[in-house]
Amino acid sequence: MNSLRRVHFILITCLILLLSGSASAAERPNVLLILVDDLKPALGCYGDPIAQTPNIDALAARGMRFERAYCNHAVCAPSRFTLMLGAHSTSTGLYGLGSQLREIVPDAVTLPQYFAQHGGYRTESLGKVFHIGHGNHGDPASFSVPHFHDKVIEYLDPASTQGGKLTREEAYFTNQHLDRIKSLPRGAAFEAPDVADIKYADGRVAAETVKRLQAAQKRRKQEETPFFIVAGFARPHLPFSAPKKYWDLYDPSELPLPQYEELPANAPKVAGKRGGEITNYSPVPTDRNARFSEDLKRQLIHGYYASTSFVDAQIGKVLDELNRLGLAENTIVVLWGDHGFHLGDLGIWTKHTNYEQANRIPILITAPGVTQPGSATQQLAESVDLFPTLAELAGLPTAKVPQPLDGVSLVPVLKNSGARVRNHAYHAYPKQKLGRAIRTERYRLVEWKPYKNPSAPAEYELYDYQTDPLETRNLVQEQPAVVESLKQILANYPEPLPRNSRLGKRKP
Repeated sequence: MNSLRRVHFILITCLILLLSGSASAAERPNVLLILVDDLKPALGCYGDPIAQTPNIDALAARGMRFERAYCNHAVCAPSRFTLMLGAHSTSTGLYGLGSQLREIVPDAVTLPQYFAQHGGYRTESLGKVFHIGHGNHGDPASFSVPHFHDKVIEYLDPASTQGGKLTREEAYFTNQHLDRIKSLPRGAAFEAPDVADIKYADGRVAAETVKRLQAAQKRRKQEETPFFIVAGFARPHLPFSAPKKYWDLYDPSELPLPQYEELPANAPKVAGKRGGEITNYSPVPTDRNARFSEDLKRQLIHGYYASTSFVDAQIGKVLDELNRLGLAENTIVVLWGDHGFHLGDLGIWTKHTNYEQANRIPILITAPGVTQPGSATQQLAESVDLFPTLAELAGLPTAKVPQPLDGVSLVPVLKNSGARVRNHAYHAYPKQKLGRAIRTERYRLVEWKPYKNPSAPAEYELYDYQTDPLETRNLVQEQPAVVESLKQILANYPEPLPRNSRLGKRKP
């Protein structure tokens, strides 16, 4: 066999092994999964003219940017469950911050578990991966080694905590005094001390991730073990605690203020939001219906952008080390925001809604040999899609797991930005009623139904993002044909599980 034919034979053999899921661990790509809390697409690579995010922009330039990506549940714990399980919250019953994964879905096989079991991966987690707090303690079973935990709520200035007192949000995120949160003082919504990055948790998570990459490179050389590392960053989650130099990147007078601050006309009352999480921080008014001053709005928006630039710098340190170690050429890198964030639009702050700003997220994927540098797609994508996508990219067998697998592989889109694997995205958010939503390229339909009487008449919202991108008006009455077509899509989904119902009790 001449040398050219031998090369062809080897390449074809490797391709067959990869596609069949029988490639050895030594042949598999590494995976670096970067999770960012509360990150909306307020990034340079998504066209935000204000954001200074050079490192995330550089990552986007290496791979594919999903312009129409959506979370499946706009709050931290359930959103991270959807990512790790590849299953909608309505398929598992994991709806709340305090939902317990192993109580509700005891036999679940999470994304990192699947990689360890079927690909021989060493799996590691750092920072905010699963939600820890509100009664939750993460999921140690998902990873090969103990989790590297650090703070989400963090202050350096004693004035931010009334002289070092335990604040409400600190208590939530450390599982302390959960029965008397309202008796605790509020922490500051923002601070900007002149300190080094390492003084905050995200700086420490980045530094530790760098060390883990160095160890993983040695392990891969010596033992041929691929790595699956999940690095979770806390900012821009409140409080907007970030070193002063990142605040100094922005002129507050040039920051964009919300364009429309009323709830959508004719929308069901259950859909709206006032107050909530933001009122646990000072100097935000505690009256849920209070109007924010322009100065406070600018401070909060300034804090969000400063925090985003801070986390961008930490991600840059990790990616620089990945490149320096020569690992980038054989590592799949994914950046994912767990949900979006309202910055005063519709008069709403933070998340916890079924509206666009709470649900649209960044998803960036760089897969060597698959993605084209600097590519982008209008394909609608969901958080649950990352489980089957990563499994296919790594050459793992098609996933068969105890929990429902609601995602679809995005690999055809990664190869061809014009390919389409779904025509809508699905998400849900529970309030006094359960809201389930269908988002197409143009429209969003939200259905609100009572939990205890799902046969009762539902309330609906319809928004047309071509004619009304700010969601100023519910168009259900004006566009009944569109409502009916989207209802038919929603009707194809299984009946949602009740809150915290043990998986397996779904009605036929």
